[in-house]
Amino acid sequence: MSALVGRLRSLPSVQVTLAVALLLLGFLVAAQIAAEGPRVRYSTEERSPLIETALGLQAQQEALKTAILDLRRRIGDLEAQDPGAAESLKKLYSQLEDARLEAGLVAVTGKGVAFKLEDGGQGGGGVDALVTAHDVRVLVEELWLAGAEGISVNGERIVGSTAIIDIGGSILVNSAYLAPPYTVTAIGPSDLYDRLRSSAAFVQFVQGRVEPSGLKFSVAELDHAQLPAFAGTVALRYAQPASSGTP
Repeated sequence: MSALVGRLRSLPSVQVTLAVALLLLGFLVAAQIAAEGPRVRYSTEERSPLIETALGLQAQQEALKTAILDLRRRIGDLEAQDPGAAESLKKLYSQLEDARLEAGLVAVTGKGVAFKLEDGGQGGGGVDALVTAHDVRVLVEELWLAGAEGISVNGERIVGSTAIIDIGGSILVNSAYLAPPYTVTAIGPSDLYDRLRSSAAFVQFVQGRVEPSGLKFSVAELDHAQLPAFAGTVALRYAQPASSGTP
């Protein structure tokens, strides 16, 4: 041990300093390699499935593009076989829109008329002075007969399947419970109100029901009446189309 110490003492100080520096440098390099090794392996392990996923998504995208191009080609072939296909499709869409309009599935606006039915005074009228579902039905039916193209009651669109019935002190229209007063709005030809007044049944309704019972009945002709679209279901559970030979 004393011989080793003697040798170290005999070496120049520069050589000792250089040896210590190299020793420290080697230690640091070894520590850095040891620290980076697991991280490199971890990055490589994580990167592989990501690359596979990206390649799989790219393959799916290419397949979808191919399918779209194929469908476009087939549509072009069908249109080439029938030059009038585009025009037929436009006509079909037009018929569908007309059917939606007639079924009340589209909100509409136009020139129309609005009636308000309110309960009369309770002096001597009693229950006869209360607006009933029958009163509303009569008015709605007369408006249809006069040429109305769309009708609503307190914002509920009237369609072919609409029921108007008494429920307690209110009226059930579609699936909505409506309370008085009842506003019946209709859109139709510009002379809709004149047509209605010329109806004997409407005159009888006013003179035989409204006036004797004291019901409050008012009317307003509108330049821009608005009717909402029917919000209920159009699916029929028990009805089915009648055969062409059925009267």
